[in-house]
Amino acid sequence: MPKRILQGTVVSDKNDKTVVVRVERRFTHPVMKKTVRLSKKYKAHDENNACKVGDQVFIQESRPISKDKTWVVVTEAAAK
Repeated sequence: MPKRILQGTVVSDKNDKTVVVRVERRFTHPVMKKTVRLSKKYKAHDENNACKVGDQVFIQESRPISKDKTWVVVTEAAAK
């Protein structure tokens, strides 16, 4: 089974080897027909502490690394 890959923005890099990534999801509401934006935060493993706040990154599912961390930073996305 392939591992999920999500794109998001780093919102915190204060922990050692860990970044918090906010992933935004957009969809059309089934009744109101308006675009709804929902976001969720994921803790991701950053081995070299390379990511900084505001960076666009891709994260990939992995085995549990700690109690909350089950994602790994794969690459930094190209800046917009």
